[in-house]
Amino acid sequence: MRFQELEAYNPVVVQCHDNPDADTLASGYGVYCYFRSRGREVHLVYSGRTRIQKSNLRLMVEKLNLPVEYVAAEEWKGMPEGGLLITVDCQYGAGNVTKLEAGNVVVIDHHQVEKPPVHGVINPNLGSCSTLVWKMLRDEDFDVDSVEQLGTALYYGLYTDTNQFSELYNPLDMDMREALHADKSLITLFRNSNLSLKELEIAGIAMIRYSYNDDYEFAVIKAQPCDPNVLGLISDFLLQVDAIKTCVVFNEVPDGYKFSVRSCIREVNASELAAFLAQDIGSGGGHYEKAGGFISLRLYEENFPTLHTEAYFNNRMTQYFDSYDLIYAREFQADTAGMKRYRMRTIPMGCVKADDLVPAGTSVTVRTLEGDSELTVDGDLYLVIGPKGEVYPDSRETFSRSYRLLDQRYTPEQKPEYIPIIKNRADGSTLFLTDYARVCVPAGKVEIYARELERSVKVFTVRDKDRYLLGKPGDYLAVRCDDLHDVYVVERETFQRSYDEVSS
Repeated sequence: MRFQELEAYNPVVVQCHDNPDADTLASGYGVYCYFRSRGREVHLVYSGRTRIQKSNLRLMVEKLNLPVEYVAAEEWKGMPEGGLLITVDCQYGAGNVTKLEAGNVVVIDHHQVEKPPVHGVINPNLGSCSTLVWKMLRDEDFDVDSVEQLGTALYYGLYTDTNQFSELYNPLDMDMREALHADKSLITLFRNSNLSLKELEIAGIAMIRYSYNDDYEFAVIKAQPCDPNVLGLISDFLLQVDAIKTCVVFNEVPDGYKFSVRSCIREVNASELAAFLAQDIGSGGGHYEKAGGFISLRLYEENFPTLHTEAYFNNRMTQYFDSYDLIYAREFQADTAGMKRYRMRTIPMGCVKADDLVPAGTSVTVRTLEGDSELTVDGDLYLVIGPKGEVYPDSRETFSRSYRLLDQRYTPEQKPEYIPIIKNRADGSTLFLTDYARVCVPAGKVEIYARELERSVKVFTVRDKDRYLLGKPGDYLAVRCDDLHDVYVVERETFQRSYDEVSS
């Protein structure tokens, strides 16, 4: 769905969820600005039992001149014929938003589907609804900078919903953060008005009511209802304790549970752990050390109707640590007796020689759907692009042994969900890798041993001893035949599409 498909409606009412936060206000304002620019009568509203009270949100409304109105449910007179109600950062009829009767309703949200069927756009992989609205505005060639303070509003919406960017994991979230021209002085003002004395008390009480797992050195804390940033504050403090290596802090919100995750050991990627905690009942992600997520109340009660939440998080954390094996490739000697031999098919892939795009010595960020990689360009760095937009950095030597570079422009067979970019960290310029990629094909010289995984494995490769590759059951553990220390994992679908077994 696109905004232009909704331009036939008039008037338009944009509804934030009850007890609004910064993200619903910002995303609602973005939708408001679009329809106002199209000459529609448009209103930005919220309802519920209470009006906006938090000091940072009152400042946000005041300083950004947000035209938000409070509408009591009993005063709602209904939507005129031909009008449209758009709920942002929430879903019509869900528990966190007052149901204002309307004939035509559209949902724009970034949470799990609560009330199917839904007409609108829902993307639970995004860190904020502000990002979704920004993308929809961009798709309509709407200039966000043409509206004073809209960029600041969207930036602050993302900032708060990702716990000060510590739970930022989707590349679109990162793209928006870098594209917006926000008033940083106002962001600083809002940020430093975010914690009340009551929330300080909540943090203190929470930290004396922890549960601790001695075997895996993790802690779990349930906090009273509070701003999500308070969860991050508690998590950061917990990790200062010498005996705690990972932790999760959570609390109840009207439609589910918000949680914050921290890790200070290389064997646990906080983003991956957050996704594991929310698997099938919510969404989670972030960075290697800091992450967070949301669990849908409806999905939780459907799947765990008799399990209280403290037990769920403790059980799930234990399941996570029990679920994987560790491989440190530098010390690992693969046992190939139970592995079969494979050769990569001649499937066209993309390749960019990094110093053809930016000068050698430049620090860059390579951004893909899987995350960011921070690299320094040199004459030996090649970037190989897979069919899903994944990017594999290779040295000249490894690339030459594995691929043949063709004098032919690379075009993906199917447009990836996210097109990988390379960002020059010195001047901020951004290039789409596929615009400069040439075709490369496997040279047929390198064969691998591989076996299907029956349980998860984390592999610290010879090229990266600080961060691991995660292989899940059904994926493949692979090792180069000519170097048994070169161990890595290949996702199941990619492996089956890319490799043929070598006959004995």
